[in-house]
Amino acid sequence: MEPAAASVQVMSETDLVLSIALTLVLMCFSAFFSGSETALTAASRARMHQLEKDGEKRARNVNWLFMNREKMVGAVLLGNTFVNIASSALVTSVLLSIFGDAGVAIATIITTAIVLIFCEVLPKTYAIARPDMVALRIGGAVRGCALVFYPVVATVGWLVAFMLRQVGVKSQGLVEDREEAAHEELRGAIDLHHKEGSVRTIDRNMLGGILDLKELQVSDVMIHRKSITMIDGDLPPEVIIERVLSQPHTRLPVYRGDSDNIIGILHAKDLLRALSRANGNVRAVNVTALIAKPWFIPDTTTLTEQLRAFLQRRTHFALVIDEYGALQGLITLEDILEEIVGEIRDEHDVPVSGMRPQPDGSINVDGWVSIRELNRAMNWSLPDEEATTIAGLVIHEAQAIPEVGQVFSFHGLKFEILRKQRNQITAVRIAPIGEARIGNVSAD
Repeated sequence: MEPAAASVQVMSETDLVLSIALTLVLMCFSAFFSGSETALTAASRARMHQLEKDGEKRARNVNWLFMNREKMVGAVLLGNTFVNIASSALVTSVLLSIFGDAGVAIATIITTAIVLIFCEVLPKTYAIARPDMVALRIGGAVRGCALVFYPVVATVGWLVAFMLRQVGVKSQGLVEDREEAAHEELRGAIDLHHKEGSVRTIDRNMLGGILDLKELQVSDVMIHRKSITMIDGDLPPEVIIERVLSQPHTRLPVYRGDSDNIIGILHAKDLLRALSRANGNVRAVNVTALIAKPWFIPDTTTLTEQLRAFLQRRTHFALVIDEYGALQGLITLEDILEEIVGEIRDEHDVPVSGMRPQPDGSINVDGWVSIRELNRAMNWSLPDEEATTIAGLVIHEAQAIPEVGQVFSFHGLKFEILRKQRNQITAVRIAPIGEARIGNVSAD
């Protein structure tokens, strides 16, 4: 006997129409799930949070999905997988009834093209163009699917975790530090918008400065002890008053005997009030009674902690010491604020920036200028992890104390030592490599 030929059951016209209609419905659901996944991934969590605070009910559903991301992703994947497989099976069944065995190949080509264009690329492109609007519209429906599908999603998740454990793989990795992740997300968003031109450089610096406060220590921004103006408490009152009034600062450390022996802080306002009460009689002023108790802080204190301490103590001035108790410098509330808003100058400040651009495109920089200040002014990205000042950076990179006239190249810049006082670098000329010459130096 001859083997019976494989027969293909031919669909009736009614079944054919119903199958095509059901396939179109399933593909619409596929487009819905694909677009939902993209929209909920790209939507702004900050904007949705603000919309919910403003009374937008639809934003509540979106925020719920953000908080239950596992449920949301599982529901979207389950729904998308189901409708894609079901629609593929229906298309294959329809084309088999029309073209016979060749219908499998035809169904594969047609299904791939339709799913790719109409169920993946088109909805995802639309969703990525308007993520917030799409997320608000589909949030309620996706939340309902997440609640309905959760038993299946949870079962699948447990099964996957069980199988991974059998091969020694933990289903959950290390928990990411949420605060650090949030800060990095904000920092990345700020830099991205700055590159796109929607955020000005000054605004980027201010926003970035706020995020950097917890990463910086007071030793990174303090005024070094060599730059501190101090008053000898053993001097006659008239000399102390003259020196205090001649300074641009209102708070001055007072020492006795040795400059490390700080006995207190003298405020110019307190001195002026005492002078007023004494009717201008300098010798009648008891300077010692006006000296306030000094506040010492460790040099490892972060700027965030110090800012909080300034606000709690309602004071603006602190002396910085190292682990051995030796004076390292001082820090004020203004120093911390300058890390956010940039240099603050008033009519009593000495207008010295420490940076002097040159006609050849280079810039002369005093050694005490901070790396962060130079980066902001020149839009550079010199590292400040190992050193705080330009002089410190040169010494760190050179691994030695350089001599005047030496030139070093690192981080895409040339550094020529202009001046030096003992072992301290006091002036450096900096220029980009290949873009500007530095004096008559052509090689390192």
